[in-house]
Amino acid sequence: MITLHGFAASNYYNLVKHVLLYKELSFKEHLIYSGNDDLLAISPVGKVPAITTSEGLNISESSVICDFIEETYPENALYPENAGERAVVRQIMKVAELYFELPSRRLIPYVFSGTEVPESLKVEVRQVLSRGVIALSRLCKFSPCIAGEQFTMADIYVYYVNTIVSAFGSSQLDWDVLAQVPKMKEWNDSMSQSAIAQKVEADRQANIPEFMQKIKTQIQAVNPK
Repeated sequence: MITLHGFAASNYYNLVKHVLLYKELSFKEHLIYSGNDDLLAISPVGKVPAITTSEGLNISESSVICDFIEETYPENALYPENAGERAVVRQIMKVAELYFELPSRRLIPYVFSGTEVPESLKVEVRQVLSRGVIALSRLCKFSPCIAGEQFTMADIYVYYVNTIVSAFGSSQLDWDVLAQVPKMKEWNDSMSQSAIAQKVEADRQANIPEFMQKIKTQIQAVNPK
């Protein structure tokens, strides 16, 4: 059985969990937070998520984990058979990560510490997000799925990327980023209605209080009053 290591407040943990649930695979969850020394025995850089396979192999990095799951358990395929179409799916995922998720993530420390985001950083983040908006507007089809008719890994990946964009990018920039990509908000709302997404969200909400307490403790340790 696969063991999924991490915590439910993490969007990358949740996208791997969504893939496992979509594939209808048996797995167990091991609650562990970043910064825990025990995590280094599982993940080389101490990041979540990570998985331990039934053979005892430890794998980290969400995109690597997702590809491993797809290749090992090809049922309920999440990539098209055609190589070109697979490349498009991966391109959407990479663009969303680099130009949507990562710039929005730069704002998280300010939100958690309750400090004002510097205007210069807001400008930088908005510029990168704007590039993502243009690229995803060109790449995404939403007909009805993000890459076309077939539900793919990109649907799951971008949906969980968007949780960070909405929670931190849009809120801190006072800019509805998802609304800038035609049909993305409607697609995102549709994704949120699936039984799997709702289960993952319920688990995320349940983990938030404990996660936020850990963040508060970390901030107090760095900035004691």
